[in-house]
Amino acid sequence: MAQSKILVDTNSYIRLAKSIHPLLDVIFGEENYCLYVLKELDIEFSKNRRLTTQYAWVDEDEFFNNRKKKLTLSKKNKREIEIAVDFLNEEKITNTLSVSDVDILYLAYGLILSIPVVTDDTDMLNLAETYGITTMKSLDLMHTMLTSEHIDMQKIRQVVAYWEYISDKPAEFRKDYIRLFSEDPP
Repeated sequence: MAQSKILVDTNSYIRLAKSIHPLLDVIFGEENYCLYVLKELDIEFSKNRRLTTQYAWVDEDEFFNNRKKKLTLSKKNKREIEIAVDFLNEEKITNTLSVSDVDILYLAYGLILSIPVVTDDTDMLNLAETYGITTMKSLDLMHTMLTSEHIDMQKIRQVVAYWEYISDKPAEFRKDYIRLFSEDPP
């Protein structure tokens, strides 16, 4: 069975990869899920001093090496992604959305390759909805991992405790957590 690819944006990667490692290039569940990031994550990360300082672990060899495997694209896919980037950027400008160039690229990949994009960014989620791009929040991804027996509830509680510790919980965290896991968050 072919892989069910899922793209994880920079913010969700940072929220998950420290606690669920290796996060990428691991096939799990009956659907053969496999998580990927774009090479632009490393570029975006290296240009942001706050990220490189606060999340220095991202540059450690074990995490860097886990990000090496990338999606392969046909020439047609590359052209279609370039076109998608243009109209997603126009929508971003029209609606004054705070979505980075890398975020736009993630959405373009999701649109053209018909694969979900994991993000907790509200503007990205809104833009994706406009174009019918499938998205998941970080908690949705962890729920998928739980139901696929890739992680357990103890791991989920550990991840959200880490989010609490670093003061980096996603928007609508409490509501989403209760909806997905039928318990109050730790």
